[in-house]
Amino acid sequence: MSNPVSPASTVRAVPSTEGIEDLIARMTLREKIGQLGAVWLGATPDDQVAPHQDELSATDELEDLLQHGIGQVTRAFGTLPVDAGDGAAALVALQRRVVAANRFGIPALVHEECLSGFTTWGASVYPVPLAWGATFNPDIVERMAIGIGASMRAVGVHQGLAPVLDVTRDPRWGRTEETIGEDPYLVGTIAAAYVRGLESTGIIATLKHFAGYSGSRGARNLAPALIGPREFADVILLPFEMVMQDGHVRSVMHSYAEVDGVPAAADERLLTRLLRDEWRFEGTVVADYFGIGFLKIVHGVAGTFGEAAAQALVAGVDVELPAVKTYAEPLLEEIAAGRVDEAFVDRALRRVLDQKAQIGLLDPNWSPLPDGWDDEHVASPTGLVELDPDESRAVARDLAEQSIVLLSNDGSLPLSAPARIAVIGPTAADPMTLVGCYAFPNHVGVHHPELDPGVRLVTVANGLRTEFPDAHIDVLAGCDIDGPEDGRIDAAVEAARAADTVILCLGDRAGLFGRGTSGEGCDALDLALPGVQSLLLEKLLDTGTRVIVVLVAGRPYALGTAPERAAAIVQVFFPGEEGGTAVARVLSGASEPSGRLPVSVPVHAGGQPWTYLTPPLGARSEVSNIDPSPAYPFGHGLTYTTFAWTDASAERTSIPTDGELEVGVSVRNTGARHGVEIVQLYLHDPVASVTRPIVRMIGYARVPLAAGESARVSFNVSADMTAFTGRDSMRIVEPGAIELRLGASSTDIRASLGVQIEGPVRTVGFDRHMTTSARITLQPDTTR
Repeated sequence: MSNPVSPASTVRAVPSTEGIEDLIARMTLREKIGQLGAVWLGATPDDQVAPHQDELSATDELEDLLQHGIGQVTRAFGTLPVDAGDGAAALVALQRRVVAANRFGIPALVHEECLSGFTTWGASVYPVPLAWGATFNPDIVERMAIGIGASMRAVGVHQGLAPVLDVTRDPRWGRTEETIGEDPYLVGTIAAAYVRGLESTGIIATLKHFAGYSGSRGARNLAPALIGPREFADVILLPFEMVMQDGHVRSVMHSYAEVDGVPAAADERLLTRLLRDEWRFEGTVVADYFGIGFLKIVHGVAGTFGEAAAQALVAGVDVELPAVKTYAEPLLEEIAAGRVDEAFVDRALRRVLDQKAQIGLLDPNWSPLPDGWDDEHVASPTGLVELDPDESRAVARDLAEQSIVLLSNDGSLPLSAPARIAVIGPTAADPMTLVGCYAFPNHVGVHHPELDPGVRLVTVANGLRTEFPDAHIDVLAGCDIDGPEDGRIDAAVEAARAADTVILCLGDRAGLFGRGTSGEGCDALDLALPGVQSLLLEKLLDTGTRVIVVLVAGRPYALGTAPERAAAIVQVFFPGEEGGTAVARVLSGASEPSGRLPVSVPVHAGGQPWTYLTPPLGARSEVSNIDPSPAYPFGHGLTYTTFAWTDASAERTSIPTDGELEVGVSVRNTGARHGVEIVQLYLHDPVASVTRPIVRMIGYARVPLAAGESARVSFNVSADMTAFTGRDSMRIVEPGAIELRLGASSTDIRASLGVQIEGPVRTVGFDRHMTTSARITLQPDTTR
């Protein structure tokens, strides 16, 4: 047991291994556990942002917690609308109370949500992760994350609960908007860029949700996951493993999922043996909100909150979030009864204190004041902090533009100065349809309708007014996003008939737990457009007026006859505060469409789940009358120019199972304007000891080219990239013939290069190559 309380006065700890061990030795058990929990001030059941919040909210008073120390402060900015300066000043005051109240003067670590921007009133709102995936551009995502981290750091926040690494398995799942896509390689590379950006600012990034959450049965939020061990290893875990190898991340959040009957929060194999022993992770594992209590009230693997705490602690959960419920008296009772060894508390505490030391919270001269502040700022803080500066809005716009996917185009785009435009649809002029469910306006702001969103949200209608100032523009909703037909479709039809061009804006409204058509707890029965939007779509297509469909949504949807009849279809995943500007610039041609689909777009509303990562038996076949082929496949996207692909080659036709080779292709912009080609590298393994996806992406390169410009795109491919989990559950590189396919999408393959993998079967682990490096070399213009 711990040493008794010393009568010594408050002692500042020192950020060294020896100092931390000495500190642990001097702490009481109650003080130790205090560092493993959090306080959530201002949260009420009426402002619910997490499931079962009313049942699992802490009952301890703040003063009772302060005397033993507090590990974390939950969402000091993301719970209620607050001016950033005022919030920073309040946090300074709270931290001073925390430090003064506990014997060792240990400050609290402050965490916030930051999925599509710092989730607080007045902060920049960026596109959602599905839009990040559509850019196929880690660099722009890293730039965004740097901006997010800088805004959090400016007000005294230390940890961000992002990014999400769940791979899309069934897009009916409400949290599809939070995923980066259906391909684990894309998810891993984009998420790694986000982590690098956030961590470069000193903010602790948190990978979530570890693991299996997106594989829930029936796409229902927090439902049991149907995932076999091979899919779990090669699809679900792979992005986490890739980011772990990248080496920058310092925290992981366990998932709500239960996989094969074992909830992640109680899975020692996952949180300790795999994460720490195999992947050598040294940071902290934090609970998804109320996830430890869920072991009792949702999963039924614990009979009491004490048993839940014991299971989570032993499994490897270091910190209970968002508030103290189980890592308190229930855990103390388990330890007192001898059912849990205090050594597990010390293990978690060591990780928590080490992390606090890393970010300076244990420095003797630590101050709660944000950088550049003094007590005069604290006394008059209102308006001191700008969380939506022009440079952040510029990044938000660039990212949104790069994420827009042109699915089809009969030549109508880019628009050429139309005289009369009918902008129709429920997402045309509603600013809340631009942002995801973890953006502050939708996440918290909906509880405070008396306030403005805190940032300027540019709708598609307003963007078009700016882009086409000489056009007559009529704006009509036509219908609600998910409401019944109420007679407004007829007026929309008349407006369409009177217009030269219809911009039809359809899609989603993000929300939480049934308040939206997309978002956490807003799952879909099928992939039909919500409400009567499909009826509106077909009625407008019947008018004969040129219809350009703009789908502003959190998931892909089946689009009826639009693929055959619409002049153009533009896919936009919640594009953030500058979304309307970005859409209008792409429609006008001021910006080039360069996004590619991170998820497949279905033909039919039913028949889910389906992703492109399917073995032959999962594709179209003669043994079923159902064709699951998508309307638009993973990786698809058109541009306003044309590209020629030539001279695909591999430097050799065979490599050993531990070898590598270079493959390349020349790409030339053969059109009259600038454009971006996304060169995608796929692996086809025709014969293997277990069934393999027909193709899976193992590399990509974003290639911007001016008209007439040409580049050589080269990939350095390791045999490790062919690895998969074999029949004995070991990950192996297997000899045999493979094809390296270079394509503009998962189905638009421009060249196939046969390669023989030779030698013995090779077992690989965490140290294997998980990424393929790409090199782009501009070539001289030989046409002049």
